[in-house]
Formats: sequence, structure tokens, C-alpha cells
Amino acid sequence: MCLYLINLRTILRNDRLIALSAVTFICIFILMSCARVSSDPNNPTGGVGSEPAADVNNANGPTVTLSYGCQTYKKNSISYFMYFIPLISPTVVDRETSANNEQQVGIVSYERNVTSDTFYVTCEFEISGKGFHKNTFDPAGMMALFIDELEEGELLTNMLDYIQFEGEGFGRIEVKGTIAGSIQTVTEMNMQFNAKGHKSPVTIGLYDVEPRDGQYKYENRSNEVVARVNSLVFRKSEKDPRMGIKVASISKSPDSEGFWASIKGAIANLLIRPPKVDKLGNDTMLDFGYAMLKKEPEFTFPIAKNIRETRVAAMDPTKK
Repeated sequence: MCLYLINLRTILRNDRLIALSAVTFICIFILMSCARVSSDPNNPTGGVGSEPAADVNNANGPTVTLSYGCQTYKKNSISYFMYFIPLISPTVVDRETSANNEQQVGIVSYERNVTSDTFYVTCEFEISGKGFHKNTFDPAGMMALFIDELEEGELLTNMLDYIQFEGEGFGRIEVKGTIAGSIQTVTEMNMQFNAKGHKSPVTIGLYDVEPRDGQYKYENRSNEVVARVNSLVFRKSEKDPRMGIKVASISKSPDSEGFWASIKGAIANLLIRPPKVDKLGNDTMLDFGYAMLKKEPEFTFPIAKNIRETRVAAMDPTKK
């Protein structure tokens, strides 16, 4: 999958602002994949299973439980709730969860407004507990997506290294749609990770690679940066869909975030061109919004066939 991004290198070369455009790589990876819950109420809801664990021998991944208020609050492990990442990855993925991970995710509030021709749903979700959950993307596979587009000797920029959910957070999901007769259609789904002033727990790692002897190799990477993601927006499209994205900051590391990192994030939001995303993934996100409209109690992910390794790691998540 190829993204056409605005090149920012000439804007603030010394401050590594080129990494801003690379934030859009997150769009490939952050889709909340789930079982195919139909956006057409005339079609049955599908994919809801009774077994939460993924089974490579069938078509389903883990099932997450959806609650719609503090009184019925139900939690899901971070690895289950974030299972969408390998589902839409264009390369193989290594999944890593911290030892004794306590991160759990659940929906804590629900509001629905319906008129004669529109509907609006908002759900707040909470990520609680210590630990991290990280997906690392095969570097050879990532670089292969773009090498053919480069001139000889050209720098390969903005490669996605990993996406990580670390610590606690508070988010909001907003679903918008239209009503025509008996047909309810989700037209937009906005997933925010920084609701109520909370800092987003979502970060991605990015790097450049300069060819040596005509070869692009991960060990030759440079200009590594971290981008913090605030929100993703999915919209209904009959053609090639694109996904909106907003970031909070761009920095050398999560520990070095500050005022200037936030300024670079703000500039990025003005310049990022929404990238193309997989239509199935985009439709799935809209289906997820429809499930919330109908207050479905569970959601089952399809099986991700590109997971190379799943492991538990006690190391610092910023270390490779």
C-alpha cells in the first residue's frame, strides 16, 4: 500500500520535521478491525463468538466485550482490544506485551441521538493499568513497499517501525450517520485517544534508511523519532477510502516531548494528507460504529494471518 505524503524536509530540516509527514503511516495500522457487523440493518450481525481467544484453525480472532456505562463496565485485555493492528498491516507483525501487563480497555459511557434522518453516537473508553502493548513491523517488508518508487541512491524516509500503547488513557468514539427509510448508514467514525484532556497513550516509531552499496537495510537506519497520535477518522467511501489523522507531538523520544514537539505536531496536522487505507478495514471501522449504534454486546475480530510472533517482554518498551 503506497501513501503519497507532503515532503516537509525543506521546512525544518534541523528539527527533523520531515517525520511529521510520516505520521500518516499510522493510518495503515490503526483501524479497529472486528467481525463484519453489517451497516445494513437488513443484514444479520455476524462474527460474535463465545471464545475470546484467537484460533488459527478458524476465521475468528479474539472477542471483546462491549459495555455502555460504568454500571455495566466490562474490561478487555489490551492485546485483545488492539488486535486490529496486525489485521490491517501490509507486512508480518511481531506482537509484544509487557510481563504482568495490567492494561485493560472498556467502554464507560454511551450517548445516542437520533432524528428523522440522522444519528449521532458517542462512547467514551478507558485504558487502565500499567504496562505496554507493542506491534513491530517487518522492516524488509515495509521498505519493499516504497523502494521501487525511489531514484537511485535516494534516501528512504519515514518508515514505520512500531506502534505502541503504553500506560493508561481515556478516549472517545464518535459515530455519525444518515437514515433513509429503514436504512441506517454510518458515514463517519472518529476515534480519539486524548479525551477529557488526557494524554494519548498511542505512539509510533519512525526512521530513515540510506542505501549502502545499493542496499536498504534496517541496521543502517537513522533519524529515529516518535510521534504521538491523538485521533483517527474513517469515512464512508465507494472508492479508495482515506483516513484522517491528528497528532499531538513529534519528538526524539517520549521523554523529550515538550513545547516544540507540540508545535511540530500542530504543523503536521495542517500538512498531513489523509492516506489511502484498505477498503475492508475502512468498512470494518464503519461496521464497528454501527454495532455501537445498535449497542451490540460483543465484537469478534477476524483472524490475523500475518502475526509472526507473539511474546511477553519485561524490557523497557523503548528498547529494541
